[in-house]
Amino acid sequence: MAAEGGSLFAGFRALGRYSGPVPHVLRYHGRHREFYVATAVGRSVHTYNVKKLGIVAVSNALLQDITCLAADRMLIFASYGDVFHAIARNKEVVHTYEGHKAKIHLLQPFGDHVISVDVANVLIVWDIQSEEQYLQVDFDKATFAISAILHPSTYLNKILLGSEQGGLQLWNIRSNKLLYSFPGWGLGVTTLAQAPAVDVVAVGLVSGHIIIHNIKFDETLMKFQQDWGPITALSFRTDGHPVMAAGSPVGHIALWDLEEKKLMSQMRNAHSTAIAGMSFVPGEPLLITNGADNAIRVWIFDGPGGTGRVLRSRMGHSAPPTKIRYHGQNGEQILSAGQDGTLQSFSTVHERFNKSLGRGSINKKKSKKKGLQHDTMALPPITAFASEVAHQSDWDGIVACHQGYITCTTWNYQKTSMGAHKLRPEEFSKNKPIDIYATAVEITTCGNFAVIGMSTGQVDVYNMQSGLHRGRYGKERAHEGSIRGVAVDGLNQLTITAGSEGLIKFWKFKTKDLVYSTDLSCSPSGILLHRDSGILGIAFDDFSISVLDVETRKIVRKFSGHHGRINDMTFSPDGRWLITSSMDCTIKTWDLPSGCLIDCFLLDSAAVSLTMSPTGDFLASAHVDDLGIYLWSNRSLYSLVSLRPLPADYEPSVVTLPGTCPLQDVDVAEGEEKCDEMVEYDSPEQLGEQLVTLSSLPESRWKNLLNLDVIKKRNKPREPPKVPKSAPFFIPTVPGLIPRYAAPEQENDTQSKVVNIGVLAQKSDFYTHLEEALSTNEYTAPLNLLKDLGPSNIEIELRSLAPEGGGSTEVMLSFLRMIGMMLNKKYNFELAQAYLALFLKLHLKNVSSEPALLEEVSRLSAQLEETWIHLRTLFNQSLCVLTYMKSALL
Repeated sequence: MAAEGGSLFAGFRALGRYSGPVPHVLRYHGRHREFYVATAVGRSVHTYNVKKLGIVAVSNALLQDITCLAADRMLIFASYGDVFHAIARNKEVVHTYEGHKAKIHLLQPFGDHVISVDVANVLIVWDIQSEEQYLQVDFDKATFAISAILHPSTYLNKILLGSEQGGLQLWNIRSNKLLYSFPGWGLGVTTLAQAPAVDVVAVGLVSGHIIIHNIKFDETLMKFQQDWGPITALSFRTDGHPVMAAGSPVGHIALWDLEEKKLMSQMRNAHSTAIAGMSFVPGEPLLITNGADNAIRVWIFDGPGGTGRVLRSRMGHSAPPTKIRYHGQNGEQILSAGQDGTLQSFSTVHERFNKSLGRGSINKKKSKKKGLQHDTMALPPITAFASEVAHQSDWDGIVACHQGYITCTTWNYQKTSMGAHKLRPEEFSKNKPIDIYATAVEITTCGNFAVIGMSTGQVDVYNMQSGLHRGRYGKERAHEGSIRGVAVDGLNQLTITAGSEGLIKFWKFKTKDLVYSTDLSCSPSGILLHRDSGILGIAFDDFSISVLDVETRKIVRKFSGHHGRINDMTFSPDGRWLITSSMDCTIKTWDLPSGCLIDCFLLDSAAVSLTMSPTGDFLASAHVDDLGIYLWSNRSLYSLVSLRPLPADYEPSVVTLPGTCPLQDVDVAEGEEKCDEMVEYDSPEQLGEQLVTLSSLPESRWKNLLNLDVIKKRNKPREPPKVPKSAPFFIPTVPGLIPRYAAPEQENDTQSKVVNIGVLAQKSDFYTHLEEALSTNEYTAPLNLLKDLGPSNIEIELRSLAPEGGGSTEVMLSFLRMIGMMLNKKYNFELAQAYLALFLKLHLKNVSSEPALLEEVSRLSAQLEETWIHLRTLFNQSLCVLTYMKSALL
């Protein structure tokens, strides 16, 4: 089912989501002979192949966010709340299991069964196919609160349970018997993992201890300790190296040598958040990890020291994005700046085109040496940026300002890295003020200049190629207050600046002179310029919006209706719509020509940034505390959408954000039924009786009527060569004394081969209607019949009107009157010309010999002459005006 977004926008899909806090599962496909990894992303399950870490499938969205994941050879099990589902073919839900009274937090496939445990300490064994409960066991939460579950290898019908109290229990599921209780180590169990050796399991504890235990003899084989907090994940290498990997809540991974019983190496900052899931690929030196930082990584162990390096990765923002903008004019890339300090590009076509431009740094060389953990050179998150594709292959094409930081940075899209220049005023080149920072940036259409506004009211211009300072607006500063927005028009003629003191100023871009200043009713919070139409959108601190015409420098529209701070604005490509998002969790679309609100929808979380595709097909949004970028399809491009103003008491409905699976807009028909007041306009056959109107028929139906004989002659196939008549063996002679050759006999055909068509012809429908029109004087029916015929059939019909073709003089007169009716009413004008020309070509002799026909033709000739004189006058007037407009020096 499609996620609706009001009537104008429909939820399409989410970008930039790869992983969450739920551990991934690793599966092997026997027929493909390939490993696949499945991760829970919101309400869907993503399946990637390990070989290239490319997306293979996205499951249908469930009702809520997935909280637990497990998989067997055929199915993926995903739970939310007290329900879990079985997903087949990585796509559709085939089984649903309901029966728990509390939230499910553990799942374990078990042959033809699946085991689920909820937070109320109830364990249920389900039959996968019948969806029925096979067994239910209740545990006392005070003495044995289940925190981990494992099916030991070769232990038939048995499961091992770990508890928060530290004890372990081995159960036989088939007989529902407790086989053995392990006293434990007095600390809560967080995870259980099967070792490559039979009877041996690894137990992770909340204290950071890892116990390698033999469950057959209840004997501890070895014990390790990590200082990074509870153990979050465990996995063993199975490619011949006795190595165990352990995850931690701070994102570090420890590699333990099981032969030497010591720490082999550390992989620090493998993830910026806790290691959620970790698994070695069986028989290969590959480790797959995922975390809540929205990243999934494949590590390969092929170097000295046993430390892994990143082989492949898929990652988005680890912290919510704050600013998104479309890059370029093809509408395929979205640039996104996040609170994690990175600048990334997401493709709306395929995720293989995604790329990360990295994180801002004061000194990249020092940052690489120090590492991420102790990186004191890292820049704060980007608050605003601007990009242009012109000259991006020659120099940097993106400029960005950072939170509370005076220096602006440039970025190179093609090199996918931070640029060469740091842009800041010369007077602050040595000292770094704390309370002065950049607030707004803009880049010109040509990509040559960057305009930067400061919190002090200064507005500076820099060259993007050299990074040199190229001037400042105003003597010392452009505004008394902080700069809230800067914009440059499409021709580099005007620079527009907005200050917190409530002024909008227009400056000459080149000379830096002030041209005009206008006082606003309230302090602006941001401005946005639509360069093609010269329209400036202004958002105010009182939650209102104004639209200013740059040409006349006057406010042309005012909108109010938001009940919270306006976060962002975007124009449609044609400049007709202004789309705004606010902290009141609404996204509103304002129609500028009519000055009305035409669409509004409500979301669960406020949109902090909006951007409209340059092609107009998608609206992209980023939301509070959300790592994804959400695409909304523009329904006006593919269905009938009402753009009528919304009533003043309109209550928008809450819309859910789209999932990672593209949604089909299945309710197009329902949406059209709702808009029953929209009546499709049917154009009349003729707008006015005084207007000359042409028919809507294609040219091939009437243009070549006069040249049909030439076309038929040209298209006639060539006759094959005839075989000459063979001479007789004996030449016939005339009997007599003198031999003479006999003359060849002449064939004597007395019957004529010319058929009189008039005798055999039957009256056609067209002929019949013309006969009836002699008495009724109604020629609509024969004209409609003639319009439906092709050129050859029209010629046959007109030939049959003559007496030698089976017709009569009266019917020919009726045809001429039909042409006169068409000329009188001035519609189907070109058809009347074509039909009359063909008629005169075929029957000119008959017309000249019949007085009645000659009189009718004379009347038509005068009528045609009058119409053409009128048309020629209008043509000449139009041509005269056009010639004057072209040649006159205005």
